This record gives sequence, C-alpha cells and structure tokens, in this order.
Amino acid sequence: MLEDNPTTSTAAISRDHSVPEQLGVADTVQASRASCGGPLFAIPRHAFATRISGSLSKVRAILWKYSRFVGPGFMISVAYIDPGNYATDISAGASFKFRLLFMVLLSNLIAIFLQSLCVKLGSVTGKNLAENCRAHLPRWLNYTIYFLAECAIIATDIAEVIGTAIALNLLLKIPLVAGCAIAIVDVIFILFFYNPNGSMKGLRTFELGVGLLVIGVVVCFCFQLSLINKGTSVGDVFRGYLPSSTLVQSDGLFQAAGILGATVMPHSLYLGSGIIQSRLREFDVQNGNAAPPKPEGEVEEDEEPYRPSILAIRSCLKYSIVELSISLFTFALFVNSAILIVAGASLSNSPGSPDADLFGIHDLLSKSLAPVAGTMFALALLLSGISAGIVCTIAGQMVSEGSLNWKMKPWMRRLFTRSISITPSIIIAGAVGRHGLSAALQGSQVALSVLLPFLSAPLVYFTCLNRFMTVPGGEGEHPNGIKMRNNLITAFLAILFWLLIVVINGALIILLIMGKN
Repeated sequence: MLEDNPTTSTAAISRDHSVPEQLGVADTVQASRASCGGPLFAIPRHAFATRISGSLSKVRAILWKYSRFVGPGFMISVAYIDPGNYATDISAGASFKFRLLFMVLLSNLIAIFLQSLCVKLGSVTGKNLAENCRAHLPRWLNYTIYFLAECAIIATDIAEVIGTAIALNLLLKIPLVAGCAIAIVDVIFILFFYNPNGSMKGLRTFELGVGLLVIGVVVCFCFQLSLINKGTSVGDVFRGYLPSSTLVQSDGLFQAAGILGATVMPHSLYLGSGIIQSRLREFDVQNGNAAPPKPEGEVEEDEEPYRPSILAIRSCLKYSIVELSISLFTFALFVNSAILIVAGASLSNSPGSPDADLFGIHDLLSKSLAPVAGTMFALALLLSGISAGIVCTIAGQMVSEGSLNWKMKPWMRRLFTRSISITPSIIIAGAVGRHGLSAALQGSQVALSVLLPFLSAPLVYFTCLNRFMTVPGGEGEHPNGIKMRNNLITAFLAILFWLLIVVINGALIILLIMGKN
C-alpha cells in the first residue's frame, strides 16, 4: 500500500506506473490509489492553467470582436417597438390576456430570419435591397416596388407622428395639433449626428444615441412589469408562448395579423440590408483590400462602388447576424411581450378595455396600477416614437437613393418625409381629435400589413439565386466566383415564411372586408 508520505508516494507512483519522478508532487494528480488496482494519471497542473488561460483569451477575443459589431441591431430593433406595436399589442393583451404571446414570439422569429437574409444580401452584394432592385429588376417593377416602399415609409412615419403627439399630450398636456407639429424637431438630431459616409467613430456615436433610446424604453417597461398585480401567474404568462386555439378564431386571427404586420416592418428590410456595409468596409480598409470612404462631395460619378471582399464577408457575416439576432430577441421581443403582458394583466377584465385606445390605456394603467405607471407608459411611447422616426428616415433615404439614385441629405429626407406625414396627422387631430388619431394609427398598421408581402418578395428572390449571391474570387482562385445563395433548408424556410405572411395578411384583408375592426 502507498504511504501518505509525499516522497514515498511519488516514488511509488513513478516505479509502478512509469511516471517521471521529476514532476514532483506539486505537478501530479492521483486519479486512484495503487492499492485499489485502479489507473493513476499524472497531469501537469500547468497544463490546466495553460488550457484555461487559452480559453479565456479566446473568449475575450471573440467578445472584443463582437463588440465592434454592436450597433446595427439596436437600429433595427427600433423598427419593432414603434407606436404601432403599442396599439396592436395592447389590444391583443386586453382582448385575449396572454394567449397571443405565441404570435409575438413567432413574429419576432420571422423578423430575425428575414433580417438575417437582409444582412446576407447586403454583405454578399455590397448593396442594400433597394439598390439590388434597381440593378437586377425590370425598370417598371423597380418603380412599382419603390412606390410601395415609399407608401410604407410614409405609413410608418404617420404612426411615429401620432405616437409622439399622443405621448406629448399625455406627459405635458400639449394639444394634439401642436404635438404633431413638434414631431418634426427630431430632424435636428439627424442633422447634427448622422453621416453614413463619415467616420466609424461618428457612426457608432449615432448608433449609441439610438441604443440609449431603446434602453430607455426597456427600462420603462421593466418598471411597468414590476407594478403588475400579484395575482398574475408566471405559469399563465409562459403558457401564452405556446400555440392556442385563439389563433384560429376570427377575432384572434385578426389580432394575430395585426401583431405580425406591426412587428415585421417593411422599411426594416431596407434598413437591415443597408447599415452593415460600414463594418465590412472597415475590415477591408484595415487589411488593405479597399480605400477609405471619401467625403460626399469628393466622390466621382464613375467611381467603382465598394464591394466587400470574401475575407470581409467571412470575417463579419456571422458576427453581424449574431449581433442582430441577440438585439432583436432581447430588446424587441422583450418590449413587445412586456406591452402585451402589462395590458393582459391590467386590462383584460376591465369593462370596455378591448376598445381602449392609447389614451384609454394610459388612464386605465394610472387607475389600476399607479399614476406613475401611466407616466412611464407615456414616456416609453415618446422614446419609441422619436427613435423609430429617426430610423424610418434612414430607411427612407436608402429607398430613394437605392431605387432612383436620388441623392438627398438625411436631414432633408427627414424634412420631406415628416412634412408629408405631419399634414394628414394635423388635419385629423384638428378635425376629429383623439379618436381620429387612434383610427389613423390602426389604419397605418393595416397598410403596412398589406404592403409587406410585396416588399419582402425581392429579398427572398435575390438570396435564393446564385446569379445575385456570388462573390468574386481572388486571383487564380474560384474563376466563377464563390456561390453564397441560401441552402435548401434556408430557401425552404424563406419561402415558407413568405407564404405565411401572405396567408395571414390575406386573412386580415378578408376580415376587414367582413367588417372586423
């Protein structure tokens, strides 16, 4: 039997199992006693330390690289928490409590999938969705899609104007007409801070500002959730994320279609395919594969547009998709779920709650939970309206420049779009008041639902064909280019989700024709 004396033990181990004596006790791990006949292993402790240190270094490197891609996900997630989402999620929660949380989850999963296709399209081709439409589609079809995209931009911006005006009225008692007019002030933010062709530092600062607005909305709803009545069961909430028979009922299907239309926003497809090129170009510039971007006035008309190298695509694509997915799954899914949960817990048993508009929801929250709950709701609505309006402008600029090569400064684009959106909002607010604004807000979401299948079809079409998804190979390598179209599973899911969008929005139109409201 081995003795407990260190010297004796080490010698015995070395003698019986051919372990080098020079390792010593400090560097030896005994797996079992020789007296038991089991195996003995000598593992240098410094090997564990080296392995752990190497793993930590690798994790740090991955996190550091990932941090350089943080930003676009915040920008895109804003499109999924705009005032239109408030209207649909509150109505669904008040009518069906938590049973339509499954539709919130499904809509966000579809949004993440489509946005992943957007990132892939923008990375492989170097162009956003609008630029690809102009480059590859017949002129008449490109113009048709451009017209529909502009309609979607204006419908989205109308929702932002209405949401901002209502929030200002609830917080500061500003008249609705004046609130609609004040909504144009956010053009100043774009004028001073957004320059897509500027330095990465400036672009990241702009993304940080938008990210802070998103975090502000999240904080508001964290506070709202903390005020929910104690009688609300956590089990009931989580069961809402499972499919239920509510989805096949006419009223439930109507609400589900509204959630899908308000969540998968058409303008976000242009945004997602157009804001990731800056990271790709930064990689190529650092590795000598591209020249730094020139100031807007110095770009020559015949200059070859930037196209990402295969090295940049391989280095950045996965990180961009992961950053986008995490942002949407955490911020967008959380906020939409929180809106529906707060409405379901507070309003589902209140008389007349299914017909309540944003004003009525604010009053019910203030009375049923606490006055501060209504204030936090209005503040979240204001932050959502401002941030979504800013992002909507960037998407609108991509649509006009990409589809028509119509160059316009971002703040001028903002002024142009917001002027068109403000005019009907002011007229409705002055002539009909709060009920008219609520109807216009819901109408804008219906319009977006109808437009979504038309504007998402080119995305599926482009990403499924090698004709568009081919990256030029290096000198002497891959003479026919590197094919990066969707694989069979991705293509199948893309077509399946598109058909699902068509069916749900078709059902929405039928229900509207039948008189549902």
